[in-house]
Amino acid sequence: MRAPGRPKDSAQTKRRILDAAITEFSAHGLAGARVERITEAAMCNKAMLYRYFSSKEKLFDAVFDEIVVRTVDAVPMDVTDLPGYAARIFEQHLRTPNILRIATWDHLERGGAGMRLATVAEVNRAKVQKIEAAQAAGMVTSRYPAEVILHITLALSRPLVGTDVTIPAATPSHHIADAVRAALTE
Repeated sequence: MRAPGRPKDSAQTKRRILDAAITEFSAHGLAGARVERITEAAMCNKAMLYRYFSSKEKLFDAVFDEIVVRTVDAVPMDVTDLPGYAARIFEQHLRTPNILRIATWDHLERGGAGMRLATVAEVNRAKVQKIEAAQAAGMVTSRYPAEVILHITLALSRPLVGTDVTIPAATPSHHIADAVRAALTE
């Protein structure tokens, strides 16, 4: 809650809501998340949350968009080194497990709706276009369509969740790079 006499800062309030929602959604998913816990952690009220995001579902969309942008900014794709890119994404997932948890919740509860958000779709389109250009230049295999290459790269970069078979955090990321290299070798 805002201290008396302190000016409102809508950008800070929105940021606090997003940060609190990332924590809440990663722990509980969309269905299990509680707006009350988000507003308490964000030190705001429900009216502010709904003013910025209009619904819990729209807040989840904003969180999903945020985590994709954060990941793209933190780990830019190097089309000339897709195995290295996969290893860096793997390391990013280990450093920030909330990202993978939210993506998993999105897949389980919403059928991957977050992947269809305009910003996310554009990020993936740009990656596919980079792969296509690298294929045309002979730098990346043409054995698979660019979309499949992106999928292979990203799928192999994800630590397994929800199974008894996990890749230990101590696993060198070069194993991930080796797997992508092997998958994409002609």
